[in-house]
Amino acid sequence: MVRKEVWAHLLIYNLLRTVLAEAAEAHELQPWQLSCKGTLQTVNAFGGILPSGTVLDSAAVYEVLLEAVASHRVGQRPDRYEPRRIKRRPKPHRLLQEPRAQARARFARAGEPAR
Repeated sequence: MVRKEVWAHLLIYNLLRTVLAEAAEAHELQPWQLSCKGTLQTVNAFGGILPSGTVLDSAAVYEVLLEAVASHRVGQRPDRYEPRRIKRRPKPHRLLQEPRAQARARFARAGEPAR
């Protein structure tokens, strides 16, 4: 079930990115200029219309969807920097790479305290 859920998330992610790319191409923009969150919200808003089959002209609805996605632009953020750093310091202890019972027995034989 976890695999199915992961695959479903990947499928939805790729579908959203495809819609975003098509909206960018249709409106002569770059995909990075459009909001991924805005695309998700727009597709959710159109979710009740597209798969129902009651729309007579689904191509026209899709064009409206692409226009709505293209309206969600990412603003100019010239001084925005996100440093890539590890926030937490590593622990001073080594990783336990054997079963806990074996580690306890090894410490007991060696006469070391089990920290």
